[in-house]
Amino acid sequence: MRPDQRFQRQPKHFWANVRSISQKLGYTERGEGVIKVPSLTQMGEALARLGLRSEHLFDAAGKATALGQSLHDYFTFRAEVLNNTVEPLLMTVEQAAKLFAEHKRRLRPSCPIPMNKQKGKKKTAAYFTGLINMLIEAGAKGYPCDFDPRQLTTITLQDSPLRTLARRIDGAFPRAVNPVAVWEIKEYYYTTTFGSRVADGVYETLLDGMELEELREHEKIDVKHYLMVDAHYTWWDCGKSYLCRIVDMLHMGYVDEVLFGREVVAEMPRIVKEWVALAAAAERGQRT
Repeated sequence: MRPDQRFQRQPKHFWANVRSISQKLGYTERGEGVIKVPSLTQMGEALARLGLRSEHLFDAAGKATALGQSLHDYFTFRAEVLNNTVEPLLMTVEQAAKLFAEHKRRLRPSCPIPMNKQKGKKKTAAYFTGLINMLIEAGAKGYPCDFDPRQLTTITLQDSPLRTLARRIDGAFPRAVNPVAVWEIKEYYYTTTFGSRVADGVYETLLDGMELEELREHEKIDVKHYLMVDAHYTWWDCGKSYLCRIVDMLHMGYVDEVLFGREVVAEMPRIVKEWVALAAAAERGQRT
C-alpha cells in the first residue's frame, strides 16, 4: 500500500485529532468486526469527553469545516482500505507456507532463509521473511543486500558518521551503511493474543521513521523506509487498532510503503527495481 495523496501532507494537528478521536471512540464497530467511521457529531462528542474543544470541526450551524471534512474523509478511507483491501491480503500460516514453497521452487534462491522462533513442530522457515528475501534477491540485478544487519544503520558524510539510527532494522539495501532502503518485517503466525511484543514492533517502526524524517529534513538525505506485516489472526482478529495506527503512520510520512501479506508478491518486484535505480544513481554520483 502506498499513501493516498489526499492525506500525505496534512499538518501535525490533523494527526493529533485523528489519534485523540480514535482513542476515545475506539477503532472498531463493536460486535461487527469492522473498522469504525465516526460521524462529525461523534468526533465532536469524543473531543468534548476528553475535555477538548471541537469548534474547529464544524461551524455554528453544524456544518463541517475544511478540517472536519478532511478528518471524516480520512476515517472513511482508513476504514474502507482496511476492511476491503487489507483484510483479504493477510494470510494464515498455511497460506503463507504454500506461497513460500511455490516461490522457493520457482526462484531457487541462494539468499538466507531464516527460521522462525518457535519450538518443536512449529519450528519452520520464517515463511513471510523468506518470501520477501527471495523476491528481493530475484530483482536485485547483482546488487548486494543485507538481509540481516547486525549493526546499526549509519549514514555518513565524507566517511564519518552523520546519523546512526537508534536500533537495528530487519533489512537494508544494498547495505546497512548508506542504504537506499531499509525495512521491518512483522510476521506473527503463532501468537494467540495481540501482546506487548507485537505492539512494540509498531512503535519501533515509528521511531525509525521519525529518525529518518529528521535526516531528510535537516540533511536532505532520503532513505526509503518500508514495513511488511502478516498473520491474519494476529493483525485482523486481534490487532485492528494497530492496523489503523500503521495506516496513520504511512500517511504521516514515517514509512514510504506498507505491504500486507500476499501483497509482497505483487509489489516487491517494482520496489526492488526502484532500489536498484537509486543505488545505481548513488554510484554515479560518487564517481563524478
